Amino acid sequence: MKKYFTLMLMAIFSVAALSCDNRNNDVITQDNDTYSVVLDINNVNFSYNAQDGYFISRTFTKPLFNTDVVLMYRKTGSATDGSPVWQSIPRTLYLANGNELDYDFDFTKNDVMIYASGNYDVSTTPQYLNNQTFRVVLVPASPGGKNANVDYSDYNSVIRYFKIDDSKVKSL
Repeated sequence: MKKYFTLMLMAIFSVAALSCDNRNNDVITQDNDTYSVVLDINNVNFSYNAQDGYFISRTFTKPLFNTDVVLMYRKTGSATDGSPVWQSIPRTLYLANGNELDYDFDFTKNDVMIYASGNYDVSTTPQYLNNQTFRVVLVPASPGGKNANVDYSDYNSVIRYFKIDDSKVKSL
């Protein structure tokens, strides 16, 4: 009887141990507080001060959630069909004579700043400082999948992945 009791006890523990697996416990969280938004900063000129250099500053109408991420794109021209061509920032433009112009940005939950700097006096190339258009895309930091297969440097890839209707762009 002792033998059967021991075998039965081992069988119960074996079944309990095998039924506890972690294969289906991967939790995928969905960010429900962020709705992807596209904002434009149209035809603006960079300002200058000694602290920031050349910059553009904008305040969000509503503070961002801690789980929001800002993606930034600069309009570099138009395609043959008239649609805009967007280039991701940060970006270094390699100009003549070894000159390099850098566009960069940073953001807080309340605002975004875009910077232009270079290894030369960038005021000598006003075409890169004046009448610039930028597109700000707000997306959730965690899109809900472990391996989000999106190229954030490609504006159209981001728009498709997050199912953003960019015909409803708002100005910032």
